[in-house]
Amino acid sequence: MSTRTLISPATLARPRGKAVYWTVFTGVVLLFALAFLFPVYWMVTGAMKSPDEVARTPPTLIPEHWHTAGYTDAWDLMQLPQHLWNTVVQAAGAWAFQLVFCTAAAYALSKLRPAFGKVILGGILATLMVPAQALVVPKYLTVADLPLIHTSLLDDPLAIWLPAAANAFNLYLLKRFFDQLPRDVLEAAEIDGAGRLRILWSVVLPMSRPVLGVVSIFALVAVWQDFLWPLMVFSDTGKQPISVALVQLSQNIQLTVLIAAMVIASIPMVALFLLFQRHIIAGISAGSTKG
Repeated sequence: MSTRTLISPATLARPRGKAVYWTVFTGVVLLFALAFLFPVYWMVTGAMKSPDEVARTPPTLIPEHWHTAGYTDAWDLMQLPQHLWNTVVQAAGAWAFQLVFCTAAAYALSKLRPAFGKVILGGILATLMVPAQALVVPKYLTVADLPLIHTSLLDDPLAIWLPAAANAFNLYLLKRFFDQLPRDVLEAAEIDGAGRLRILWSVVLPMSRPVLGVVSIFALVAVWQDFLWPLMVFSDTGKQPISVALVQLSQNIQLTVLIAAMVIASIPMVALFLLFQRHIIAGISAGSTKG
């Protein structure tokens, strides 16, 4: 069965057709790269302009005078080290809770086949249809007075960690991946005497590194960019993450300093993506094929 394309192989084989193809291809790639990278360039260079130059109309593409004081002022005046550390603690805890509980639940629903498993999965997926804003008040009332033990989790990282553990989308993503794992590999491990937990730890998890990388990125980014929920549960400014602190401390701060703080706050997520991009792409492609 032949594959139909915009350019036929015969046309592509000609020198003129090949030149036109690569010219158009290169132009499209550069256009998309410019569309995605220009806002980043604008933000990075905007922090190096003077306050008057940032507000100038029309704007300047290249700073007339390069100033790095905006980054140093943002680091000191906005207390970025403390708020970045708060964000790291909250994101790392949410990632660990989510990875443990979602992986265990997905493995149970996929391989252990509990009674009423499909009903439970349907109930979990039904929560995806509920707007996140509608769950804010019930979640706040729950963490403000934890049922049974009647303890408040306000101003505590657990208020971020525990709600993050119940993520229906990541649970479903893990379950679909576990469904595609070869059955004979798991049966061979079971014949060798491995128990359910041993199979999960020694067989399933090593084979699931791509999807675990995708879930990890989703979990970390969700906490890193969240604003409304941390704003509600952290009244103590010393415990607030970077997303809330940038808004709370921006009232009497120069625009260039605020832009510099935004650049610094975005660096960890960009670095994380560049570090794990191979696992992310492998996880996305693994979920699109039947294994």
